[in-house]
Amino acid sequence: MTTFSGAWPALVTPFTEHNQVNVPVLRKLTDYLIGKQIGGFYVCGSTGEGIYMSVAERKLVLETVIEQNNGRVPVIAHVGTVAAGDAAELAQHAQQVGADGVASIIPPLYTSVAGIHGYYAGIATAAPALPLLTYIFGGPADAVALMRSLSDISTFAGSKYTGPNMFEFRRILDLGEGKWTVFSGMDEQCVFAAMFGASGSIGSSLNYHPGAYREIGQAVASGTFARGIELQLQVNQTTAIMMNVGFMSALKEVMRWLDFDCGHPRLPNLPLAPEKIAQLREDLAAVGFFDLVAL
Repeated sequence: MTTFSGAWPALVTPFTEHNQVNVPVLRKLTDYLIGKQIGGFYVCGSTGEGIYMSVAERKLVLETVIEQNNGRVPVIAHVGTVAAGDAAELAQHAQQVGADGVASIIPPLYTSVAGIHGYYAGIATAAPALPLLTYIFGGPADAVALMRSLSDISTFAGSKYTGPNMFEFRRILDLGEGKWTVFSGMDEQCVFAAMFGASGSIGSSLNYHPGAYREIGQAVASGTFARGIELQLQVNQTTAIMMNVGFMSALKEVMRWLDFDCGHPRLPNLPLAPEKIAQLREDLAAVGFFDLVAL
């Protein structure tokens, strides 16, 4: 089974002023992030607003990234939807266009382990040649028990674990017996997940600070934990500032500053109020935001 590693952006999806996928900006952003030595792309996840997009839009985003990437780094397609049939369709498409893996949230309203297992089994059947990862950030079932129940799916390959519970994280990692990819998905805890053996990290803030997270992973790997913690605290300052005004709203503004006009977030998120933009830039500059961008 294929395994993955490194620092991966949960890729933001650029939209035009008419709220359509902005293909030219998406191509430009793909090249920029590859130049920052990312480990791969996680496409149409929560940060990519996949759950607020149509199936056709999600296919377009994935096709664009895969074509522009041209095999330089691996690409995982997030195919999660409430409708199991749509998830299977997206998974089948991901395999057809050359993705390297598929992943999915535990869909809202899926409350039983048996129902969740059926959902993931359907994705695996639709894309039998691709590794399948869960995307765990809470949910109705015990995460370790759920991962154990899914291990009978032949393509099951691990998880993106978005949470602060490093005990639970390590139990999932151990459950895979060295065969699974288990990504850290909580940006604010990346250094600790790396210390606990994470395969890599996937996160929102890797769209603008990929170098910082790459260096966090390298610091832990080399045993220079103090440097890793120092970087973690720096990026957490920027995250806190952005969360205070609404993270997705702030993210779209931040990307604009980096010359990637990603438009506005989709509902239920709202654009950042104009009067808050200048203050956001001032606050982020004060904690070294642009120095971290340069890494």
